[in-house]
Order: sequence, then structure tokens, then C-alpha cells
Amino acid sequence: MSPRAPRRRRLPIRLRRGPVAWHRQEPTWRDASPRLIDAALKRAGARPAGNWYVLGPSAAVRPDAAYGRTVEGTEIVAWRGAGGALVAGPGACPHLGAPLAQAPTRCGTLVCPWHGLALDGAAFAGWNPYPAHDDGVLAWVRLDEHGGEEPLDTPAVPLRPAAARSLTAVYTGTGVCEPEDVVANRLDPWHGAWFHPYSFVDLTVLDDGAGSDVLTVRVSFKLTRRVVVPVTAEFTAPGPRTVVMRITEGEGEGSVVETHATPLGTARDGRPRTLVTEAVIAASERPGFTLARTAAPLLRPLVRRAAGRLWQDDLAYAERRWDLRSTGRFPG
Repeated sequence: MSPRAPRRRRLPIRLRRGPVAWHRQEPTWRDASPRLIDAALKRAGARPAGNWYVLGPSAAVRPDAAYGRTVEGTEIVAWRGAGGALVAGPGACPHLGAPLAQAPTRCGTLVCPWHGLALDGAAFAGWNPYPAHDDGVLAWVRLDEHGGEEPLDTPAVPLRPAAARSLTAVYTGTGVCEPEDVVANRLDPWHGAWFHPYSFVDLTVLDDGAGSDVLTVRVSFKLTRRVVVPVTAEFTAPGPRTVVMRITEGEGEGSVVETHATPLGTARDGRPRTLVTEAVIAASERPGFTLARTAAPLLRPLVRRAAGRLWQDDLAYAERRWDLRSTGRFPG
């Protein structure tokens, strides 16, 4: 008896019979209930984060220079210590307050550019490090004085595809809003094909998450006007500042897109700023995906550019929501 032939993989793309005009697609406003979105937002806000905040991409914290970020109005400096470990602490030098984010590093030691004071990550003269964590994709810092929760030893990093078989790209952007406005945007998948017609079509919400706390969506990613890639994806909010989209069926099954919202604090204009850090961790069982991972340095900028186009719209969405909330004009 001859061995069974391997099953042929179907092409991930589909040819739509005919594009539907944007204004003729099925309206989703009845399903996108403000109460439903608000309830999901409140459930997300009640989940613990252990006082952990995303600083930015792991790759942004290089071994030869410091990395600066303000979180909840607190100035943070991060760098690579001995052996490449992530180190984080207050961003002002304990000597005369110099900005340590502008300091170079030498052999894992941060050297203040004003007077040469060196910090190796240990407590010194009132300067005390913050707990820090590098998950291989993102850099995190724990700020117990701001989080106000029971501290966790490490952040709750979502389940991801194995690093050895995935391609990762991280986008960052800043908006005039608060983290809840970013999370609310992600917990409203109904806007996808209406607000981003250049990327999504044929969007159907299969489960609104009211009973399962998991939003399930069937949607197609556009390659051209008629060529699309259909997938099924789940949206979950494991914490107050994080939303995860995971592809559960279709091309890239198991791939995730993590959206993290970090409150930066109030700017000089009196308005809040929020950092959006979106990590795309893509995986595929197709043999050709090995070539894609090999070409990762060329593909990452393209993935970030695509994410940036979406977030140009979505940050406008989040900023509008904050403006309405802050002036008492938000519906409901």
C-alpha cells in the first residue's frame, strides 16, 4: 500500500466576487453598543497588572546608550547592565539632577554626562532601581507607587508563538488621551471595516464577548480590491492597559497582536499623553515562512508602517473619545 500523500495546503488568499462599496456595507452601529463596550472596558480595568508598565520595544534599549521614558509623570531611565540584563530607575542623576536618559553606557554602567557619576544598577545616594523585565519583545518597568496594586514579580505577558518560529515587529505612537481610550478602541472591533476600509473588509462579530469575555471576529485583510485573506480572530483584555488579538483560524493561526497603553502623564498643555506600543508576533506553518523570518530586517519596517497607518486613525479615535469625556460631551 503506497504511503498517504501529504495534504496540500490551501492558498490563504480568496478572490471576492465583487467589491462592496464602502457606503453599501452592512452598518454595525446597532451591534457596537456603548454599554457593551463600556462593560468590557470596566472588566478589563478591574484585572490586575501588578504595577507593571510597558516602556517600549526591547530592541530600543541598546547596550551602548540609555533609554528614557516618562511613565505616570515619573522620569525613567533604562539601560543594559552587565550581561545585557535590563536595568531601570529614576531618570534624574542623584548628584545634581542631570537627565540620565542622555547618558552613555560603558560595560553595563551608566555614566552621567554632567560630572561622570557612574551607576551600575545598584542603589546609590538615594537613587534606587525599579523592578524591570525584558520578555524578549517588550521592556517593562514596575512602579508600585503609581500602580497601587499588589506587586507581581513579573508582568503577565500574553501567550505568544515560539520566538524561533515567529517574526516580530513593534510599533510605538503617542496620543492625547488616556489608556482607557486606547483600550476602548480595541474593544470595539465593529469599527474595523468602516474606519479602516483600506485594510479590512467583510467584518462580522461572531461573539460580542458579553458572556465569554472573548470577542470573536471573522474578517478579511485586504491585499487588493478583490484579493483578501480571511481569518477568525479573538480579542481579549488580560489587564487594564492591554488588549490581545489572536488569530484562531486561517493564515497565521496562533499569531498575536498585543496593544499596550502606557500613561505618560500630563503634558505642559494640561492634557494627558498615552504611549501605544503594539507588538505583532506573526507565525505560520507554511514552509515559505522561513524565508520571511530570514528577511525580517526588511519586513519589520513594512509591518510597522502598516500598523502606523491604522494607528493614525485609531489614535484620532482615542483622542476624540478623551476630548468628549473630558468635556462631558461623551454619549451615554
